[in-house]
Amino acid sequence: MTSEAITSPSLAEKPAKIAAVPRISLQAFCETPELAALVGEAAKDRRMEKAHVKINMGGAPAAVEAFRAAPTPNVIVLESSAGRCDLMDQLEALAEFCDSGTKVMVIGRVNDITLYRELLARGVGDYLVQPFAMMEFIAAVSAQYHRGSAAPLGRVVAVAGAKGGAGASCVAHNLAWSISRELDAATVIADFDLPFGTAGLDFNQDPPQGIAEAVFAPERLDANLLDRLLSKCSDKLSILAAPATLERCCDLPESAFDGLIELLRASTPYIVLDLPHVWTAWSRRMLTVADEAVLVATPELASLRNAKSLLDALRAARRNDPAPRLVINGVGLPKRPEIAPADFARAVEAEPSAILAFDARLFGAAANNGQMIAELEDGAKTAQVFNDLALLVTGRGDVRRESRKFLATLRAAFGR
Repeated sequence: MTSEAITSPSLAEKPAKIAAVPRISLQAFCETPELAALVGEAAKDRRMEKAHVKINMGGAPAAVEAFRAAPTPNVIVLESSAGRCDLMDQLEALAEFCDSGTKVMVIGRVNDITLYRELLARGVGDYLVQPFAMMEFIAAVSAQYHRGSAAPLGRVVAVAGAKGGAGASCVAHNLAWSISRELDAATVIADFDLPFGTAGLDFNQDPPQGIAEAVFAPERLDANLLDRLLSKCSDKLSILAAPATLERCCDLPESAFDGLIELLRASTPYIVLDLPHVWTAWSRRMLTVADEAVLVATPELASLRNAKSLLDALRAARRNDPAPRLVINGVGLPKRPEIAPADFARAVEAEPSAILAFDARLFGAAANNGQMIAELEDGAKTAQVFNDLALLVTGRGDVRRESRKFLATLRAAFGR
């Protein structure tokens, strides 16, 4: 059995780059049940999880009545089918009761640039023309707080195993190495297995207990401290190592890593999370909020059962994100009865993004030497699997395919 990477069109889709909406209050005043349903679905998306959303019917007149004697929220969304003059009158009436910091978004049916400019001149934050998709609505709300931000949003890739010993850490570390080398992009590996993490060992590093300081003293965490906690493995790759000690228990709250992730997103193009095989509030949250979730499984029954449960849970929690990636690892272990990759994929209803063959000598040498597979003389074929997986999770897989098509067309045209 040889290692291979598999690319399918559904796996190569690019998720929208939308910043998470901050902790705000939002009230929508809808005229149609269709918009009310759309806002309700948007409120369930991970990017809106911090926002407190309330949906009302009645449009702009209902908003005016609601805020006569009540403070206005951070954002008011108004659906209006009124003509230009009536809409302006409604906004004038609402303005009498709006607090100074309230942002107003108007949703209408007329695609009119003159109306749009007039609304902006009156202080309206945005004007959306129906129909539009749910992600467009979320992007519009997000833009009210992130408009003009020059800082790029880092892409978070969370890697977890379907069972202990599936090789998720090995996949995470080699994947991060490939991202940093193939894309020539700054990448950080964050080892979230605080008591037993192996990132330091796998890269032959003796780094400071970086992630522990970031998690157990969150009030001290800022960009300068984070920079000191990172340990450089190469010009483009750094690790945020786990302490790998049992001095303290790691019973962490759900939001324990939120501040760290926000800082990493603001400073690093690609962040790979090496998650331990646990199911806690914080581990579930990391898999849910990541831009890409990668699940590593071995071709055996317990791993299949766990993979099916995890994939179903993540699909439900990440309805507006790319489907979780499946990596089948350790295929072809001698004398072990195992489930064929095709049967495994059929049972979990997910095509594997990569299949890694069992190779005790290759992976054992890499682990013992503190090296990545690509650094070994005979590791080129397996390293290519990680390179192809890196292109998939960074959204570059389809770009490479298009480039190859273009080159093939040129060669055909010039007879080469």
